[in-house]
Amino acid sequence: MYAERASRLTGAVVWTNTPHAPGTGRVLPDGCMDLLWHDGRLLVAGPDTRAHVTAGTSGHWAGVRFHPGTAPALLGVPARELRDRRADLADLWPAARVRQLTARVNAAPDPATGLEEAALSRAADTEPPDPLLRRIVAALDAGRPVAATVDDLGVSARQLHRRSLAAFGYGPKTLARVLRLQRALALARAGTPLAETADRSGYADQAHLARDVRELTGLPPGELLAGP
Repeated sequence: MYAERASRLTGAVVWTNTPHAPGTGRVLPDGCMDLLWHDGRLLVAGPDTRAHVTAGTSGHWAGVRFHPGTAPALLGVPARELRDRRADLADLWPAARVRQLTARVNAAPDPATGLEEAALSRAADTEPPDPLLRRIVAALDAGRPVAATVDDLGVSARQLHRRSLAAFGYGPKTLARVLRLQRALALARAGTPLAETADRSGYADQAHLARDVRELTGLPPGELLAGP
């Protein structure tokens, strides 16, 4: 069973998941990165460019999902280095530091609370994210074209691409595509017909929506929306 709540860390979400039985799951790209706990271990989920298919990962999971662009500063690792990856935190940080943090999370009343406390502590010791990053996400999530976003923000296309790679793991065009997918899925899951969903989300037409959904998630819209 999956459950989530807003975190005390601005823009973040705390979630837990306990699959009923071993099997295949599908994590869709959303522009975010997560700090994960599973079986007493800490991991990091990097930004995805396509669905991440899980298998054989039953048991309790907990995570903190960070707002797009905010995790790299907290983790001290550029997002591009974690694109489409699930990595042990021990591969990114010194072993002694990871052992100490893992012990703190495991000693918490529950792993989700421990992860949230760890994220809050880390944020208190880290410079706040560049405000430009939130403006990039807001503009692209509103459907602004990348070229218009460049003009609005007063940066060059090259600067925007470089900052996007470090903060989001990929360029602004890919980020815009991922955010558009999430807008479309939210509308479709709320019962909006697919043709209307395509129009309101910024796709050329329903066929364009269907192609993008299949390419990013590995499933056609009907099958994806019918799943759990």
